[in-house]
Amino acid sequence: MRRREVITLLGGAAAWPVTARAQHGDRVRRVGVLVNVNAGDQDREANVAAFVEALRQLGWVDGRNIKIETSWASGDLAASRRQAEQLVALAPDVIVATGNAVMGPLLQATRTLPIVFCNVLDAVGSGYVESLAQPGGNATGFISFEYDLSGKWLELLKEIAPQVTQAGILRDPAISVGIGQFAVIQSVAHSVGIEVRAINLRDASDIERAVAAFARIPNGGLILTVSALAVVHREVVIALAAKYKLPAVYYRRYFADTGGLVSYGYDVFEQFRGAATYVDRILKGAKPADLPVQVPTKYQLVVNIKTARALGITVPPSVIARADDVIE
Repeated sequence: MRRREVITLLGGAAAWPVTARAQHGDRVRRVGVLVNVNAGDQDREANVAAFVEALRQLGWVDGRNIKIETSWASGDLAASRRQAEQLVALAPDVIVATGNAVMGPLLQATRTLPIVFCNVLDAVGSGYVESLAQPGGNATGFISFEYDLSGKWLELLKEIAPQVTQAGILRDPAISVGIGQFAVIQSVAHSVGIEVRAINLRDASDIERAVAAFARIPNGGLILTVSALAVVHREVVIALAAKYKLPAVYYRRYFADTGGLVSYGYDVFEQFRGAATYVDRILKGAKPADLPVQVPTKYQLVVNIKTARALGITVPPSVIARADDVIE
């Protein structure tokens, strides 16, 4: 879907009358969406468009029987708090939250409005729900993966680039999941013969300086962990990995599609489509406390052979054989 079409899909609702007769009852429902990056991000716009389309297939059409209010944060806590408070003030029937960066501020703003999250990690440890099976509060949704997947990224880095003995772990230290992912990676580092170093995600210039300094160490590689800042700075990270010829592992397919070496992780579109099914159920009377948190049952392995050649890497046949997709 082209960016202009996505913007039309998301923004056109403002011009439609909210007095339209609803298909699922007479009242037009209001659905809030809080996105963890800036407006104009094509990746997230496509994700939200997938959510809107999934709702349409369930009979909920923006401007007809629902009105979608989309707010965009920028990956930082202050913006997330501001956007969360503004969205809660609209008193929507249900809110969809994308990412840990916005979930904390949302739950600080409301413990009563129903929330469906996606692209979230460690929902129990972060305090969003009481348990996966019985969320217990006003939030439920779809987690990206469980922490042990983080260790597999380091194992994959060593398998695809055996010469690597040093790994720079790009993480957001301001959120608990940034610390948690690094801890899991660190716990398996000795077993694969790699020393790990944290590279903190802040602004682009800080990332450039940190990666340039790390690249002076021989036999290095990178792992990009999950955060809103990873999405915001994805092009910078991919470009730096190419510039310094650092093999890098990413957490979802989008990075491999846009020049990253290899990705292993969840299907983000499934997260947003799943969120639509939970919104549908809540609008029909279900309570978040009664809807179990869903965990991915399959992860995608994608290898970019073109990038491997540019890095001088021969991808092992064992990796190729396991890959869900190979980009030539």
